[in-house]
Amino acid sequence: MSAAVVPELKRISRVEAMRLGPGWSHSCHAMLYAANPGQLFGRIPMRFSVLMQMRFDGLLGFPGGFVDRRFWSLEDGLNRVLGLGLGCLRLTEADYLSSHLTEGPHRVVAHLYARQLTLEQLHAVEISAVHSRDHGLEVLGLVRVPLYTQKDRVGGFPNFLSNAFISTAKYQLLFALKVLNMMPEEKLAEALAAATEKQKAALEKLLPSSS
Repeated sequence: MSAAVVPELKRISRVEAMRLGPGWSHSCHAMLYAANPGQLFGRIPMRFSVLMQMRFDGLLGFPGGFVDRRFWSLEDGLNRVLGLGLGCLRLTEADYLSSHLTEGPHRVVAHLYARQLTLEQLHAVEISAVHSRDHGLEVLGLVRVPLYTQKDRVGGFPNFLSNAFISTAKYQLLFALKVLNMMPEEKLAEALAAATEKQKAALEKLLPSSS
């Protein structure tokens, strides 16, 4: 595992992002999290609870979406989308965490915001989300990210990383966990490597044998 590395997209500053021309689209998403003193099965520390959501297309991502910079500031646009999917939260520029340029044919700069809540506040967001306008439509439900690895080295976070994520969501999750000191980089790399190995093994089972 010594060669394991957590991949990152190209990071730019907020100022640089705001200087990008009209050919660029801006997506804004929010990572809401809380310290969690609980223990799974009475022995596995939960450490933190992080919210992501299942989208209408079957992909995991953070709450948020695209913001039309002709009409909205980043924060106003983000809060508008959050109101549709969560229903009870407003973020500010103080919650801004990062901006990354996405890879591929579409010119998108992905902005991530992060806010730490209490566990009670996080639960209140989960309850409110069920009653939001987009629940059951564009948003199929919130999920908590399991930030632990079980003894088999795949249960928990590695299995979670084996899911399909929208665009930059997986990279943003790994980046935020690292820079917010929620998980050591070597543990992130180990979980990612285990997830990749699991996906590879699953694919090999589906392919016909060459023998």
